[in-house]
Amino acid sequence: MSIWRVAATPEQLTERGSHSMPGFLGVRFTEVGADFLRAAMPVNERTLQPFGLLHGGASVALAETVGSVASTLCVDGEQFMVVGQEINANHLRGVSSGTVTATVRPFHIGRSSHVWHIEIRDERERLVCVSRLTIAVVERRPKP
Repeated sequence: MSIWRVAATPEQLTERGSHSMPGFLGVRFTEVGADFLRAAMPVNERTLQPFGLLHGGASVALAETVGSVASTLCVDGEQFMVVGQEINANHLRGVSSGTVTATVRPFHIGRSSHVWHIEIRDERERLVCVSRLTIAVVERRPKP
């Protein structure tokens, strides 16, 4: 059974972020499972730090992207919106080229908050970063 309230394809999710940070970083969604999302990001001049390794901030941006999109798919977008409340990340391995892939799964999907577990792996499936993201679910205010 799927946890998603809204059905979406990887292509639709990629397009949604194409004109904001995910698009600038080259993030593309690759898979929508029953209880997970997966997205890939290139390790290149846009995502490297000056010493030639994947920038920790790029990893965190990827983690927050997949977690925020996951929360968006779990709520009624007419009534609610989701906003990041807290994120942490442990950077475990350096990556200097190729692609990293983030997989997000829920720890908790509640009425007013969601907590997500994100693992980022390199092309050899080695764990690069683990992250936990807390999302606040807030009511949309009527437009004046």
